[in-house]
Amino acid sequence: MNPTIKDVAKMANVSIATVSRVLNNLGGYSDKTKQRVNEAIRELGYQPNAIARGLINKRTQTLGVLFPNVSSSFSSDILQGVEDFAHSRNYSVLVCNTDGEEKRTMKYLQLLREKQVDGIIFSSSMLKDEYYETIKSMKIPVVLISSQSNYPAIPYVTINDRLAACDAVEYLINRGHRKIAMIAGTENDVLTGAPRMDGYLRALRKHRIPIDERYLVHGDFRFESGCKALETLLRTAPDITAIFAASDEMAIGVLSAASRHGLKVPDDLSVIGFDGLQLSNMVVPPLTTVSQPLQEMGKIAAETLIRSIETGETAEGIIVSHSIVERQTVRTLT
Repeated sequence: MNPTIKDVAKMANVSIATVSRVLNNLGGYSDKTKQRVNEAIRELGYQPNAIARGLINKRTQTLGVLFPNVSSSFSSDILQGVEDFAHSRNYSVLVCNTDGEEKRTMKYLQLLREKQVDGIIFSSSMLKDEYYETIKSMKIPVVLISSQSNYPAIPYVTINDRLAACDAVEYLINRGHRKIAMIAGTENDVLTGAPRMDGYLRALRKHRIPIDERYLVHGDFRFESGCKALETLLRTAPDITAIFAASDEMAIGVLSAASRHGLKVPDDLSVIGFDGLQLSNMVVPPLTTVSQPLQEMGKIAAETLIRSIETGETAEGIIVSHSIVERQTVRTLT
């Protein structure tokens, strides 16, 4: 017969209510009591019944997370932060890969409704009206990560993409570069593509550097498009000395394509990325990048969402700081 919460309470010599509070991280007990309860749980092999707990607190202790590309390093870094905090609060996480498709996103939102998740984290995609209306009808909170919506009251966790991109280009300018190309995101991407491109243009104008249309190409933030973009730049703008890529994956694509062409980074070409992925420190040479604290952003989003779930409070948007991580892909021109 499976052990019950009553058995745990008896072995730990506490009330059933105290065991419940320990299981739900609600506080109101000493560290010694918590230790006794957890030892009893381990010794008995007790498994909390999520359905039964949900009947008591009207929650399933489950969060839904939607990404347009769950396999990307960007998404996995954010997810690490979300899961770390969620699990520390005894919440489970359901991850949905929407592939950026409207139909697929709506299908996943319906699935999350059926699973009765307590809240949703929506990342790296525009929260369209139909998505918002569906979540609103579910009567659960939502938090955005690196996302936007037409609803200013929705909490978000993001960086200032425009300022971060401007800082990246100024970093190159301050090291003597003037012929700076940019591999931007998709042309119609208002979420991150447009602000980062605007930051690039702003830095050039600020330093009175002429804007050369040959120096601006578009990708889709992924590795392969970085490779293709360098091929294009080598044909149309072979005089460039530096590249600002709007994602680390595209920057790493540039490193790969440069190596195939016999170009040395940074001796022949300087490269700076954007995101601060863990992967950016693993490539050769290690990538200089504009870092946004992705794991920390995931943690903040999960913490914000769970607070809203448990208190009913509406949180405010949070702009986190970016930084430039200097490694080995940018050289100073003399």
